[in-house]
Amino acid sequence: GTDVMKVEEINRKGGFGIVAKCRDTKTNRAVAIKVNKTRPDILQHAKLEIFILEQLRRLDPDAANIVQWNGFFHDGERVCLKFELLNQCLWDYIRNRKNQGLPISEVRPILGQLTNALSHLGSVGIVHADLKPGNIMVVNCHESPIKVKLIDFGLACPASAVMPGDRVGTVGYSAPEVMLGLPYNETACRTHWHHLAQDDMWSLGLVAVELGTGVPLYPGNEDYDVLKFIIETQGQPPDHVQDSGVYTEDYFIEDNDNQQRWTFKTDQQFQYETGYESLETRYIKLTRLDDLEQVMMFRRGPENGQRLFVSLIKQMLALDAHQRITPSEVLRHPFFNPKSSPFVFFLCNNIQHCYQYIFQKMPLLSSKSFLLLRP
Repeated sequence: GTDVMKVEEINRKGGFGIVAKCRDTKTNRAVAIKVNKTRPDILQHAKLEIFILEQLRRLDPDAANIVQWNGFFHDGERVCLKFELLNQCLWDYIRNRKNQGLPISEVRPILGQLTNALSHLGSVGIVHADLKPGNIMVVNCHESPIKVKLIDFGLACPASAVMPGDRVGTVGYSAPEVMLGLPYNETACRTHWHHLAQDDMWSLGLVAVELGTGVPLYPGNEDYDVLKFIIETQGQPPDHVQDSGVYTEDYFIEDNDNQQRWTFKTDQQFQYETGYESLETRYIKLTRLDDLEQVMMFRRGPENGQRLFVSLIKQMLALDAHQRITPSEVLRHPFFNPKSSPFVFFLCNNIQHCYQYIFQKMPLLSSKSFLLLRP
């Protein structure tokens, strides 16, 4: 039979088209419809997305924390994809909490579910390639703990189809090897499906930081800015990572006399070559990832599990993809098994006392370890 959909509201707009909340007149159920534009390249993308969604049908969407896809139909030349209707995206959820960050007790189940989603994607050989808070939906905001699902497989691809230099994803969430255009490790892919999720794991690490602090860690307008923020916080990717990058020479100069063979271009050099003026867009400026613990204490007060959380983040954000933690290792990390950890954090009843303690022990604002650049 013919699908008759009554549009009730437009939920999001993008380069591809729109996602609308619709009412299925046959069943009277509310559904989400992704309506793709008729441009040939977007139609091609829609076909690819359908191909990916067909692969994902092998998974149980609830058990895998991915959106349920209910097929597609044509509206004239437009391809329309039908999905279950979900409550709100994680970006809005974080923003509605005044960008203070979520308590560890909320971060843990959300991060666990997203890791589970990556694990399931890996089992069918799919890389999401655009993991960010805007592509993660909360099923129902009023549940506790909330259930989340991954959406938008418009950039997803079979790992075997990704070529060196393919630039996918969103600026500020892409892994260093994606920005540098490194080839995927085909042999590792064939033998260990969990290696397929290396780039997604980096993005998930950044989503986790955003959950814990309420703000993005590397919110750059351009890959140059993001690489600069990463290098200032975590240091430079090792030479062997940069050697095989298709785009390494866009951002680095080869210098054999130096201890590290590649030197990051200065703002002035990059602007001279490209015309792009680098911008400082960070909310928090760190000189090491360990300082995330202080940031979280400063924004939320101290909580059990903050140090374990930061130790996990460091493994998710390893600069070398081969050193990066895998989904199954994430779920075995002490952050998810606090009883197995010898580390017990102090708890203060009096929040005022906590803040005094923090300022005495760690004079935050006088220290160069991190700056709060924006509220």
